[in-house]
Amino acid sequence: MRALTRTYQLGPQDIYALRGIDLVIDHGEYVAIMGPSGSGKSTLMNIVGCLDRPSAGHYILDGTPVEDMNDDELAAVRNKKIGFVFQTFNLLSRTTALQNVELPLVYAKIGRTERRTMAEEALTAVGLGDRMNHQPNELSGGQRQRVAIARALVNKPSLLLADEPTGNLDSQTGREILDLFRELSSRGNSIILVTHEDDVAQEAQRVIHLRDGRIVS
Repeated sequence: MRALTRTYQLGPQDIYALRGIDLVIDHGEYVAIMGPSGSGKSTLMNIVGCLDRPSAGHYILDGTPVEDMNDDELAAVRNKKIGFVFQTFNLLSRTTALQNVELPLVYAKIGRTERRTMAEEALTAVGLGDRMNHQPNELSGGQRQRVAIARALVNKPSLLLADEPTGNLDSQTGREILDLFRELSSRGNSIILVTHEDDVAQEAQRVIHLRDGRIVS
């Protein structure tokens, strides 16, 4: 991304959420983004995740400029190229782990047999091969987050975006999830992790600090 700027209009005033961000993340890199509230972390994640567009500047994902895309094109990129992991898991409660992981493949119009195979592979990759038919309320917090990670990975995206993924977990379970991220990184997955915890950020290969919409280190 180059000279990335995002402004919001608040009445007659322009509020700058991002002020000229220059950032290159290499394929397979594991990066943490830190910063206080209001630093621009969420805005940057929304643009990187194709949930929002920059007001100015350029963002190229896998060789494709994002700033020129319409909503349908952005949705297609999100579904194919980006996996999201949230603090709150965001799982459907009355469906099994397998059905939760299959969901992005349903949107991608992948046939039932292939869908099931891909979802089973993703759950096995995060160590939940024996929990596929359990519903979220039958799983621990760490297992639910693993289901969410499997769902994020099932489309084999270019980029995994994780927003405070250990925020709702006790320290031991959080450690297990961070170990899983390290393993995924070693397999060549590109990961961007947003966190306000130093020890979590130190897991990444590179830490980017934001303040007032700028990269400060």
